[in-house]
Amino acid sequence: MKQKLSLYVKRNLLLIILLVIFAMFSGFFIWASDAAKPGKDSEEAMKGTEMVDVIHNKLIKFIPVTPYQKGLILYPGGKVNPKAYSEIALAAAENGILTVIVPMPLNLAFFGSNKADDVIGEFPEIEAWYLAGHSLGGAMGCQYVKNHEGVMEGLILLGAYPAGISDLSESDIDVISIYASEDGLSTVEKVNNAKAYLPDDTQYVLIEGGNHAQFGDYGKQNGDGEAKISRYEQMKRVIDEILKFIDL
Repeated sequence: MKQKLSLYVKRNLLLIILLVIFAMFSGFFIWASDAAKPGKDSEEAMKGTEMVDVIHNKLIKFIPVTPYQKGLILYPGGKVNPKAYSEIALAAAENGILTVIVPMPLNLAFFGSNKADDVIGEFPEIEAWYLAGHSLGGAMGCQYVKNHEGVMEGLILLGAYPAGISDLSESDIDVISIYASEDGLSTVEKVNNAKAYLPDDTQYVLIEGGNHAQFGDYGKQNGDGEAKISRYEQMKRVIDEILKFIDL
């Protein structure tokens, strides 16, 4: 009798553990899937122009209609719909740069840091690749560069910074870090503290009055500071700096 009772308890305990694990996974899946939605300007950019064709399948590709030699890969921020960065992609493509936004598993670049390989494999004609990333996307972009030395011509950090595990201080890659004074997540202090992990010749561009969410087009973000400039002003500055960097 005691043996049967013990077996019954063990079976129920195992069932409870499995249910708890399932509930935790389901909760995480629901949380991660609830990505910030792109705004109207981004949705408009997704339509492309006479100069740029937009193809959205597994990747979001902004393809110039004229010949191109340079490519830009863009990693989205955590829990942000990748379309929210389409204004940057469209502007780059209009300037002759093949640009690809990479949707991430569960909207978290942590699970897709090597996704740039998919893009590079699809466009072998590109002579120089650049990798840009916002927030978590930037941190994972640093990880990709760390693990794939010599693949990227340049790295563009948007409200992002590397962790110690992605130390690029000895790398010869060109890097630009674009950050914002009112960013409540990738704060100025955090960016400054991470400078030791980037090359000495890294370019740092501070956008006065900008915040974290305005590196994309997805509305306000919890924990972020209040921007003192418009999203349009910040986006224009970001695009100008990216184009200038890639043109070096």
